[in-house]
Amino acid sequence: MATYYPPAAFHFKVEFVGVSGMDNDTGQRFQEVGGLSVEIETELFREGGENRFEYKLPKRAKYPNLVLKRGLLTNKALIDWINKAMNTWFTVVIYDFSPADIIVSLLDEADEAVAVWKVVQAYPVKWSMSDFKATENSVVVETLELAYQYFERQK
Repeated sequence: MATYYPPAAFHFKVEFVGVSGMDNDTGQRFQEVGGLSVEIETELFREGGENRFEYKLPKRAKYPNLVLKRGLLTNKALIDWINKAMNTWFTVVIYDFSPADIIVSLLDEADEAVAVWKVVQAYPVKWSMSDFKATENSVVVETLELAYQYFERQK
């Protein structure tokens, strides 16, 4: 009988679907993925004459921003996509930005996908860099926050 071991959280890949130039491996290397969660809002309903409990009725799902972190890379495709998004929101002349679907795959030791999440219609809402400090020996980390419609687990 084979023993099941939960997969390690450190071996994963991130793919941007529909962003030209993101097919090479350097654009997919992130050191952290956060925000894959969903919360269902509820509404309380009190029925007349029933004092023992309240009904909690589901309303809609809320998804936090997807947060991706990586060491600063020279891959220009992701930077171009972010710049195109930021320029689109503030200029009404040209609207040439397209949101992207993002595939997050948790991998096993043979690089096979153990679990796959598809994030639908993501677009950047925040892009930040870690602080530069002459007193520390650390890697420059860029953080990208993406809003999206929803995600679904595919595997």
